[in-house]
Amino acid sequence: QVHLVESGGGSAQAGGSLRLSCAASGNGYSSRHSMGWFRQAPGKERLGVAFIDGGGITGYADSVKGRFTISRDNAKNSLYLEMNSLNPEDTAMYYCAARVGYDYSRHPSAYHYWGQGTQVTVSS
Repeated sequence: QVHLVESGGGSAQAGGSLRLSCAASGNGYSSRHSMGWFRQAPGKERLGVAFIDGGGITGYADSVKGRFTISRDNAKNSLYLEMNSLNPEDTAMYYCAARVGYDYSRHPSAYHYWGQGTQVTVSS
């Protein structure tokens, strides 16, 4: 099993920054697993935001490329999402997810473990 706990959400003004963290635990977790950040706004589907594979290769949704940075600290079993130049369209519940596989996927259905989510609200 893998247990994921997100933190760092909150409110920000447009143009501001937030940093999300995700702590992973459980005997099923491996630093070679790929991970991702997803977000879901009310009434909308869950979409991928940023991804990282077991070797540290990253990928991003076009909507956040150049503004968001995903990283992981394997010594701390932690995943991060640095979010800059926030805009109101970034408002959503943000979820951390882990996939039992080295390569990342952009599709939520490919991920095996999920955190409970952390709310990000950006005001104009």
